[in-house]
Amino acid sequence: MLGVAVLMLVLPPAAVHFPSGGLAEAVPHPARHAAFGRESVSPDVRRMANWVITSRDNGPKSFVIVDKKQARVFLFDPGGNLKAAAPALLGSAHGDYTVPGIGNKPIELVLPEEKTTPAGRFVAELGKSSSRNEDVVWVDYESAVSMHRVIKVPERLKSLASPTPDDNRMSFGCINLPDAFYEKALRPAVQRGAVIYVLPETRSLRETFAAYYDVDAPVKLAQHATPARR
Repeated sequence: MLGVAVLMLVLPPAAVHFPSGGLAEAVPHPARHAAFGRESVSPDVRRMANWVITSRDNGPKSFVIVDKKQARVFLFDPGGNLKAAAPALLGSAHGDYTVPGIGNKPIELVLPEEKTTPAGRFVAELGKSSSRNEDVVWVDYESAVSMHRVIKVPERLKSLASPTPDDNRMSFGCINLPDAFYEKALRPAVQRGAVIYVLPETRSLRETFAAYYDVDAPVKLAQHATPARR
C-alpha cells in the first residue's frame, strides 16, 4: 500500500490498480491557483485557469481564456498571473461548434446560425487577414476564426464600450478586441507563444476539454470489493 501511495503522488490523473483487484483514482498534480488581482471573473474562468496551470497544459506558454458568456478575454503569463483583460465582440450566433467547411465559404453566404465562435483549445498563431490586409491572431485558421482589432464601425465600437455583454454578439465568429489590448498585450504574448482556451456556452468544461478536471474537487478513492469464495 505504501508503494501505491507513492504512485498516487507522482502519476498524472489515471487509474491505479491494487494487486488485490481494488481500484483507486490517482491524485493529480497539487492544485495551483491563478492570480487575478482585482479583476472579477466568472467561476468557469477561475476553474479553467486553475486547471491550466495545475495540469501544465499550457507548457511554457502564456495562455488566453475567452469567456463567451461574459464577452471578456483574459491574458495570463505561463504561471497563471493575469496580465491583461478586455471586453470582446463575438459571433452573433450562440453555439460551440464550427460548421464544417465554413472557412472556405464566401462571407456573404454565411447563414445567421453559422456565425459562431467555436469553443475549445487552440494554439495561437500570428498571421494576416487577406480581407482586411492587417495582422491577426489566428484561433482556428481553417475555420477563418481569428482575434483582431475591433472593426471601426460605430455599432461595434459602441457595443465594445458598453458595460454589459448583452450587445457583444455581432461578428461572423471572430473575436474583436480593443486596439490597446491587441497591440500591447495579446500580440506580444503570441509572438512568444500562447495557447487559447475558448470557454463553451452550451456545454460544460468537461465536455469541451477532455482532460479537464476540477483541481479543487475532493479526491475520490474507490476499492472494489473482493468476491467471497464459493
